[in-house]
Amino acid sequence: MGSRDFDVKKLLKDKRFWFASFLIGWAAALQGHMMWLQRQDTFKQKFGTLDDQKVVDDQQQDSTHDLS
Repeated sequence: MGSRDFDVKKLLKDKRFWFASFLIGWAAALQGHMMWLQRQDTFKQKFGTLDDQKVVDDQQQDSTHDLS
């Protein structure tokens, strides 16, 4: 087999392997988080927030009180 054999024990002891694994995991988590934030922003643009709805309701109540 010679020098082309894959040595798992040597790989697991290599700090560069763990650093690269951590970096890839961190990048994937960051991308997932950014996608989640984008979905939240899209939802807020489409439906608004509870605070926005409360302001609209308050304005409607004020306008109905002004008419009487």
